[in-house]
Amino acid sequence: MTSALFNTDMQQARAHGAQGSVLIPTRCGPIEYQEAGSGVPLLAVHGSGGGHDQGMAFAGSLAAQGIRVFAISRFGYLRTSMPADASAAAQADAHVCLLDALGIAQAAVMGGSAGAPSALQMALRHPDRVSALILLVPLAYKPPAQADSAAPMPPWVKALMMRMIGSDFLFWAALHLPRDTVIKTVLATPPDLLKRQHRRASAHQRRARPDPAGVQARGGFDHRHRGGQTPQPVALGFGSRAHAHHQRAG
Repeated sequence: MTSALFNTDMQQARAHGAQGSVLIPTRCGPIEYQEAGSGVPLLAVHGSGGGHDQGMAFAGSLAAQGIRVFAISRFGYLRTSMPADASAAAQADAHVCLLDALGIAQAAVMGGSAGAPSALQMALRHPDRVSALILLVPLAYKPPAQADSAAPMPPWVKALMMRMIGSDFLFWAALHLPRDTVIKTVLATPPDLLKRQHRRASAHQRRARPDPAGVQARGGFDHRHRGGQTPQPVALGFGSRAHAHHQRAG
């Protein structure tokens, strides 16, 4: 019974993930994206548990305000393949490859959560291609000497979380069982906040799903990267439990 439900949900996830997107060839390989609106270009880089659809969910409303939104699927998500080098720097270069393929000279970049490292790297590595940088609850580098803003995760909890995000089935099971734990540890969002916004929370949880590329392809990836000084204007958005407080704009 459980296996049948898992397979059904995976099929539905694949169908949902293919809606509204285009797979475009670039010099960095095929990249999946969807587009909305017209005007100032904005590249929306999603976090964990999503793809182009998640990026459009948090940036799509800007399309009605004179913004041309491009929401991508990062390496290993949905129809964008996982290369041998899936570092934030390589992903940043792929962002530029997408702009090149679309004929866009410069764009603002919005990176949410786990999408922030490559957005920041794009601003550092390709400053002439980034007009502005927006980081939403960013997963960010913290110097070892900087005190933690919250108690460290117990080793067994960390091990369990890494095992879970490395398995399609365990990730799926977690979404159907201890949802509050997944929301708090993987999505870095207070469960109470989502409960107060039930409708939006339901949509967010549906996007936190295994995708066709398989979450196991990303289980060992380390998103932590030392930052630097960016020449662009930078906007930082943090929630009440955000711990990436070391980010600074130069």
